[in-house]
Amino acid sequence: MKLSDNANALYNCYYESHIREIVLFCTFDSYRTMITKKSARAISVAILLMLFFGSAALGEQENDYFNRGYERHLQGDLRTAVKEYSRAIDNNPRFAMAYQMRGAAWQGMKQFDKAIRDYSMVILFGESHFQAVGYYNRGIVKNMSGDFIGAIPDFTQAVTLDRKMAAAFFHRGIAKNRTGDSFGRIQDFREAARLGYIKAEEWLNTYYPSWKEHATGAPVQ
Repeated sequence: MKLSDNANALYNCYYESHIREIVLFCTFDSYRTMITKKSARAISVAILLMLFFGSAALGEQENDYFNRGYERHLQGDLRTAVKEYSRAIDNNPRFAMAYQMRGAAWQGMKQFDKAIRDYSMVILFGESHFQAVGYYNRGIVKNMSGDFIGAIPDFTQAVTLDRKMAAAFFHRGIAKNRTGDSFGRIQDFREAARLGYIKAEEWLNTYYPSWKEHATGAPVQ
């Protein structure tokens, strides 16, 4: 049994190919909206290769557990979803996608330490593009838990792996601001806006309307 079509679509929602736009996990509401709008879009060859020819071949049983976990996840039954993802991981301890989704479930339950551990496993076992998502999501959780200092290097790693990850620049800007670096926030918001991140552009247009005249791009570090 292959990963379900919905699971494939979810993976595509988390991180589309580098040539296309980057879509990173934030909430399942944004996922549902995206799937509604883009249900006809095919998954890129790069994503399929990552899924099926990655560091560990996905067996029949872990796919079944993962698909069941995913369906319960969409239904809002996060505790059962965690159990199913855990069974998938027990069958394949290098199943980066299952760690990613279990981390998302932990995050939804505000179990931030557990989410951070799972996103760390995504970084350990994922390919480079998937690692970028792991760093990003781990940074988001650190921001949510108030660890803004710890979030900054995670977002930096994400944009080091993928300079087009606009959301990572934006959320790093938030973390920088919360640590007193208001200039760093402006730099990161500029880069996020330049890459097409609407929230950054709206903020800059409201509070720093001359930002386009001074935009030079944010440093990775």
